[in-house]
Amino acid sequence: MTSIALLSLAIWLYLFFAHGKFWASAPQLPVAAPPQFPDVDIVVPARDEAASIGRVIASLLAQDYGGRFRVVLVDDNSTDGTAAMAGAAPNLQVISLESKPAGWSGKLWALSHGVAAGDAPIILLTDADIVHDPQHLSSLVAKLLESRLDLVSEMVRLNCASLAERALVPAFVYFFQMLYPFTKVNDPHAAAAAAAGGTVLIRREALERIGGMEAIKDTLIDDVALAKAVKKSGCIFLGHSALAASIRPYPNFKDIWDMISRTAFTQLRYSPLLLGLTLAGLALVWLVPAWEILFGHGARFGFGLAAFVLATMSYQPTLARYRRSRLWALALPLIALFYMAATVGSAFRYWRGSGANWKNRAYGAER
Repeated sequence: MTSIALLSLAIWLYLFFAHGKFWASAPQLPVAAPPQFPDVDIVVPARDEAASIGRVIASLLAQDYGGRFRVVLVDDNSTDGTAAMAGAAPNLQVISLESKPAGWSGKLWALSHGVAAGDAPIILLTDADIVHDPQHLSSLVAKLLESRLDLVSEMVRLNCASLAERALVPAFVYFFQMLYPFTKVNDPHAAAAAAAGGTVLIRREALERIGGMEAIKDTLIDDVALAKAVKKSGCIFLGHSALAASIRPYPNFKDIWDMISRTAFTQLRYSPLLLGLTLAGLALVWLVPAWEILFGHGARFGFGLAAFVLATMSYQPTLARYRRSRLWALALPLIALFYMAATVGSAFRYWRGSGANWKNRAYGAER
């Protein structure tokens, strides 16, 4: 047990001091104006988003951008009148889809139609639950052009109002940063690549270079797959956003459980071995320090306490970003246990044949 406690501390020493400062909750894209204003196509895939689509489209049409831009809403076989709630504007185009061919995820099928509907050199891919500050598009284009990038993505601010959201949403962002340290993603010499699907600005030539949306057509975690494909031959950026926010609510713990379990086992490539190794690793990182503080003695207690202190310190910047009490860091072992259980739940969903589900459409159930 002493060796396990020491291993847990060694892992935390690596994570805190050598894992790309993942915990820093940075960088954040600043407000900026681009040196030029190329045309932009803004593509919004939507399926049964009547409750939010009006606000989302209004925020996009209100962009303070010095060049031409057009919003393309792709209504993916909605049953709630999503397209009608979007309104009308000269630079708004609505495309309605009624079917999806085999081998495509629904979102990527919708995105492919939206991309094909325009010819602007810059494309903004955004979700149907994201509202944008009027300066957002200009700031994204400025980063793309000034840093000579192929793709710019942001982790938008997530909804954090209900008890479930306050307890678990900052941790979701924190764990994402741990899995994909932003500094490593932004380093052209590092292999790490990721994007956050709520905001992805990409050059059309870069998208065409990788084979378009068809190159990743069957992926469920499409944002990460897109970033990995683009980074093979170009440079990308991933940061946090103060200019865009999700308005999708997760009022109950079950809602967040379902959100995690939708893709967790996909991240592990549906591998029982990877699932077991992941759970063992998470237990070392999150559960062992708390166990040793409660039940360990001597060196074991010291190792556990040191690891726990590093863990709680690493969570502080994310808590500050979401204006949560620093004391939430003390709950990290319980929060991690929730995420571990949801990951196991994701595996059982797959093994039962139900697979992942998005807007009443199933993915990945076939084996």
